Amino acid sequence: KERRDLVVSMLNEAPGLSCPTPEGAFYVYPDASGVMGKITPSGKKIETDEDLINYFLEDWRVAAVHGGAFGLSPGFRISYATSNEILVEACSRIQQACAALR
Repeated sequence: KERRDLVVSMLNEAPGLSCPTPEGAFYVYPDASGVMGKITPSGKKIETDEDLINYFLEDWRVAAVHGGAFGLSPGFRISYATSNEILVEACSRIQQACAALR
């Protein structure tokens, strides 16, 4: 529970994301509606959740799965089945990535 709550809390602090608390499993599914249409520092427009996931991976070295794979666009899936240290680092990068969008 504490890892889940850590991830939900940190992702909810990222500009443009809204992360509900899941009932079970070991994934969270943040809604990324608030970042759609924004522009990355390199000038790419975030038009889909796939664009967002590619931006996270290419520019911030964070891996996630686009929500479209689960019928949850625009959003993404993050697993919290890892250490708190890794989760804090990943969520911090996501926060920075979202804050860098214009």
